[in-house]
Amino acid sequence: EGMAPPKRILFPPEKICMVWQQRQSAGAGLFNVGNTCFLNAVLQCLTYTPPLANYLLSREHSRACHQQGFCMMCIMEAHVNRVLHSPVSAILPLTVLKVFRRKSCQVLRQIFFPSCMRELQTSFLDIGEHFQPGREEDAHDFLCCTVNAMQRACLSASNDLDLSSQSTTIVYQIFGGFLRSRVTCFSCKAISDSYEAFLDVPLDIKAASSLTAALEDFVTPEHMDGDNCFKCNKCKKNVAASKRFTVHSAPKILTVCLKRFDCFTGGKISKVVEYPEYLDLRPYMSQADGEPLHYSLYAVLVHSGVSCHGGHYFCYTKASNGLWYQMDDEFVELRCIDTALKQQAYLLFYAR
Repeated sequence: EGMAPPKRILFPPEKICMVWQQRQSAGAGLFNVGNTCFLNAVLQCLTYTPPLANYLLSREHSRACHQQGFCMMCIMEAHVNRVLHSPVSAILPLTVLKVFRRKSCQVLRQIFFPSCMRELQTSFLDIGEHFQPGREEDAHDFLCCTVNAMQRACLSASNDLDLSSQSTTIVYQIFGGFLRSRVTCFSCKAISDSYEAFLDVPLDIKAASSLTAALEDFVTPEHMDGDNCFKCNKCKKNVAASKRFTVHSAPKILTVCLKRFDCFTGGKISKVVEYPEYLDLRPYMSQADGEPLHYSLYAVLVHSGVSCHGGHYFCYTKASNGLWYQMDDEFVELRCIDTALKQQAYLLFYAR
């Protein structure tokens, strides 16, 4: 609403397939080559995102790509094809890995680490300027930078596109949605709406014990008064008002970040926050009345540790065969859904 229609459609929405086109067990794990657990966990969650994986497995992007140098979509395409076409049994046993780690991590990199992952590691600056190989990074930060890098790759062949057209890439059509911010003046009841694109929804969990409670808090109106009052265009003065966020346009893939880390102290909220296998987003939409908007959980990224400055990342993902697996660097093990639902989740991935 309020936006001009796109002048170009960069990827036909009818070609996005939300159902796996190939059904198989989980693919390969990923070696940790020095504090890369955050990278491994994020890449595994993206690898098992059905509409993205379907597109990357088709190799449609690389056939049409003419970008010189670094291309995040080409790297992800090579990565997903290699991981999903490699049997889990091909991963080296732990005892052999320990020998190679003791001898030389460089040997491990050269022989066993996939070439596309090596390129990804050495191309941190192309994803985010602040990333440094060998240093533990924040998984949510890396996810945001990776998705934005894929978006830039999709736009590389198009110049001077309007904002509406930029949102028609396959990346934004999969992950992107819009929030509405509605401010209501208490004096004259005038309504002011603004809209903001999002690729994920960060949720405060300080006062919430569940995902649904955090979503309820997210859409609860905020009182604006005093130093935080609203300048009403109709009243021509600063007035008390209410401000409410709602999901205005729902994404195909809903990514939720449970805000466990304090950016000032580095501390972590370690309490249990329950999250369901199936989620109805309708109550949190601008149009709350209507048919249910069902989402199904397919990946859970977990942080273990006491602060954002250390710890370990791993994830649980639902493979195309419908079974859940724990992916902890090179280890890929079958798990039940009940185990996946009882984790100290940091990032949650839901598919419509």
